[in-house]
Amino acid sequence: MAYNNVHPRLSVFSTGSQSSLDYIPTAGTPPPGSGGRQSATPIPKAGPSKGIYDRPLNKTRNAEVSAAAYAFLFSEMIQYTQKRVHGIGDLEKRLSLLGYRIGTRTLELMMWRNEGASKNPKRETRLLPVLYVVHTQLWKAIFGKTADAIEKSVENDDEYMIIDNDPPITKYISIPKEMSQLSCSALTAGIVEALLDGLGFPARVTAHSVPKEGFPLRTTILIKLDRSVMEREEALK
Repeated sequence: MAYNNVHPRLSVFSTGSQSSLDYIPTAGTPPPGSGGRQSATPIPKAGPSKGIYDRPLNKTRNAEVSAAAYAFLFSEMIQYTQKRVHGIGDLEKRLSLLGYRIGTRTLELMMWRNEGASKNPKRETRLLPVLYVVHTQLWKAIFGKTADAIEKSVENDDEYMIIDNDPPITKYISIPKEMSQLSCSALTAGIVEALLDGLGFPARVTAHSVPKEGFPLRTTILIKLDRSVMEREEALK
């Protein structure tokens, strides 16, 4: 079968002398039929990049942080602090101070979200509801789970304990034998102390490692309430 020869400058889809399909524009060359005028293609303007502070706070309520990034950051915090202290007590004090700064910001975020989600937000004025806020809401906001238990001291009425059998904050921390008395959960103790202070329940909060069979990382957050809190509780009975 014979095919007609097609002129190299003609398109098989057109009978004209030159098709638009054959035209390949180059830089600085005006298209045919434009009278020598060049058409400028508008360049879209890049908008401002959005950072973490531009995200809606309520939409990040259930956002999760990578465990590897969390563990790496906490490890760096410990190493940075360890180089600037002279003992275990000083190291725990520094970690507690860092936790206190985190706790003040966490409380502000929790209160803002609660007020936005509830039509009639209220502030707790009794001790036990506030301890349940720490046990449930604070632990969920920071660790994604609730604490395992709340216990009251048998010896002292002004002491309460929040127990976490498997604290995520110390899951990837290896403590040397010569520093066996160190509790890296001092950071968590500082967070709890900041929240209690912000809610009007001043207390001294410390962290203690209490290993148990099946739970080698079990930690107790000891809360020793201020005398003014106990006096107020007696007056409200």
